[in-house]
Amino acid sequence: MTGRAPRHGTLIAVEGIDGSGKSTLLRLLARRLRHHGTRVVVWREPVDRELGARAQRAGRTDPWSAALLFTLDRARARPALERALTRADVVLSDRSFYSTLAYQASALSDGEATIVRRLQRQATRRPDRVLWLKIDVPTAMRRLAVRNRSRDPLERTATLQRVARAYATLARAPGWMVLDARRPPGELADLAAGRLTRMVAHRPRR
Repeated sequence: MTGRAPRHGTLIAVEGIDGSGKSTLLRLLARRLRHHGTRVVVWREPVDRELGARAQRAGRTDPWSAALLFTLDRARARPALERALTRADVVLSDRSFYSTLAYQASALSDGEATIVRRLQRQATRRPDRVLWLKIDVPTAMRRLAVRNRSRDPLERTATLQRVARAYATLARAPGWMVLDARRPPGELADLAAGRLTRMVAHRPRR
């Protein structure tokens, strides 16, 4: 008699530039999915705070080192992520390796970016679905100003414009759900929850 194959939940990543509302959507979406009886685990990247802080410090001047540090964090956290997927219907992740592709790889040469893309897919699981909170940079900048972010506005604007273009390219791939981040968070959570609940209900277990 053969054993039953381990069940696997659905990995959903929430992506977007700074100021797009990822954390708010994640919180509201988790609440709505649980209300529908879905078992949800919330996952946040980077997992290791020290590695994450080092990566963020490096990111301003050395995107290559930042990309490697974020990748190392994902590789070390992969066993825990896999365990979470065996006990939940859905793992909601605040960011994924697509953040590294959008933020760091987009600042690298073509050859370096190719290496970073390959490393991501070796280090961790690809999300089953990606929710991209699409927002224009001026609106995101106004939101960030309310949070009293200290980074130079011109520097941040140029970075977010580059990253937003990278996300727009990534979002052409199958499995991406584009959400207008200018809409009220509750509406976005309702829309995403409705689509994801139907998807999870019809997704075969591995």
